[in-house]
Amino acid sequence: MQRFDKATGFLIADPDLDYITRWPDYSSVLKAAEPLILSASGWRKIFAVDGDEESSTEHISKEDYVIASIMALSFSEFLKKRVTNRKPLILIGMDSRFTGPAIADAMTRIFISQNIEIRSLFIIAAPEIMAYSAVDSNIDGFAYISASHNPIGHNGLKFGSNGGVFGGDESIELIQTFKELLGDKNIVDIVNDTLNRCDTIKYIKTIESIPDWKGKAYSEYLKFSKSVIADSDEIYNIEAMQVKLKTAAEKRNIGVISELNGSARTLSIDRDILENYGISVKSINNTPREIVHRIVPEGFSLDTCREELENQYKKDNRFILGYVPDNDGDRGNLVYMDEKTGKAEILEAQEVFALAVLSELAFMSLNKKQDNNPLAVAVNGPTSMRIDTIANTFGVKVFRAEVGEANVVNLAKDLRKKGYTVRILGEGSNGGNITYPAAVRDPINTVFSVIKLLLFKDFFKLWCDLKGNKDKIIIDNTENYGISDILATLPFFTTTSAYDDIAIMKITTTDQSSLKKQYEEIFLMDWEKNKEFLRMELNIQSWREINYEIKEEKTGFGKKFRSGVEKGGLKIVFSDKDGLDTDYIWMRGSGTEPVFRVLADCMGKSKEREKWLLHWQRSMIERADKSLN
Repeated sequence: MQRFDKATGFLIADPDLDYITRWPDYSSVLKAAEPLILSASGWRKIFAVDGDEESSTEHISKEDYVIASIMALSFSEFLKKRVTNRKPLILIGMDSRFTGPAIADAMTRIFISQNIEIRSLFIIAAPEIMAYSAVDSNIDGFAYISASHNPIGHNGLKFGSNGGVFGGDESIELIQTFKELLGDKNIVDIVNDTLNRCDTIKYIKTIESIPDWKGKAYSEYLKFSKSVIADSDEIYNIEAMQVKLKTAAEKRNIGVISELNGSARTLSIDRDILENYGISVKSINNTPREIVHRIVPEGFSLDTCREELENQYKKDNRFILGYVPDNDGDRGNLVYMDEKTGKAEILEAQEVFALAVLSELAFMSLNKKQDNNPLAVAVNGPTSMRIDTIANTFGVKVFRAEVGEANVVNLAKDLRKKGYTVRILGEGSNGGNITYPAAVRDPINTVFSVIKLLLFKDFFKLWCDLKGNKDKIIIDNTENYGISDILATLPFFTTTSAYDDIAIMKITTTDQSSLKKQYEEIFLMDWEKNKEFLRMELNIQSWREINYEIKEEKTGFGKKFRSGVEKGGLKIVFSDKDGLDTDYIWMRGSGTEPVFRVLADCMGKSKEREKWLLHWQRSMIERADKSLN
């Protein structure tokens, strides 16, 4: 009998019906697994049965059903090595993609057969399931079905525990376990036998418990988010921050457009928590699967929100901010009203992160704790050097890791062990931020960082004082400064958007070790050829190479500064005659998509400078790729 979700009306599963009636052969499963990308950021492929990456079908192939089952077996084996004295307890949830329930059906049956206790949450925002896993010590891990910002026909898995996804050795172990299981020629029979052992009554009870566990996750996430905003888990401090923000919001009357694009955040705490703090909210596209534009919240994906904000502002000038999440709701980018022009504008991902960093560093500087630990910010390799300039203004150090949320989170953990306080971290190239104790990006935390910057005048005043530009922003004589005023005080950098077409390359070389070696040879020749132009026209006098691998940043030229399969990012940093870093070019093969990403970051407002450096970068990569094929 089919079972439907009470909140959405969507089909969850039919526990009495086998998804596969005729089992695929081993070779077809292997072929279906070929496009699968396995990384710490997620395991992903197109799961839609028609192969269309923009498909809204709910069906997956029988081969992909087997693959989902193998993923569950991998996680089961991983957990049982760590939990030996009782049944492991896990959470399972998904974003709002159409193929999520079919994948969850396979995985749930496997987990039940493997004697693993499950709290099923159905459609739930990624930060919500992760927060729940962090606050309940009985929970041993989570399996979250999502392809994050990839198109809706894609899907996949994120595994983790204690509030964040697995990275480093744990991620490597999980991937290796999956590959070993997939490499077993008897795996289809193993999956079949395991699924046949699923207790249907337990499966039905698991489905019937979804509303209760979803309600628990919701309340824990709401409580957790309030502690993040206050930087405290003490009730007194949480309530004091809520009163302070609410009082300031009542004076300023701020309104926010929440354009949720049918994502998992449509079922989350967004409206409740914003209104709890005195923020007016207007939500649009706030029904699950009401996906009206591409999922990645970059560029034109924010146009719907921008237009709605501009229209709403004309009716009610409280509405000055809007946000758009991706499908799993763990990242979000912003639009804002330029109140001087009456036009709504889109913030670049790097600008969003910069505003959040500025706000949280001001917050920490004005609320120094007794430990007096030095402050630090943890970011990924392609985060703009704008962050270094902001952090330096506050006397704060910046540390970099490889692309991947887990890498940045684990770097921050290491820094805390060394005595640093790391309140804010993230991947500026993707937008959004991670605010400790959260271990995942969360648009709610991003929105509140910016709201605090707008409502707490002392945050902005401290920044202006440290920069020494009190005469430029007459903050003492204005109450309602806006985001455009804050942006005008930020250090100017021109940075390639990670999701611009020009930032994405298709190359044929799969051996990144050979590609990077060839790239370095071409770079040396090009440097000699171009160095006079670079010196005279761009004031670039010198360079250095940096390679990023997991949590490490290695400065040096050549293969000896890389290790393993060399999948990390490579950056060339340029400096002026005074030794000041002014620009960089960066490259990396994506861990979650079959593409190669490139980026240029330049001090100043010159788009022509950024374009020249980026085209030079693309040219060197193209020549390196061509020479190897």
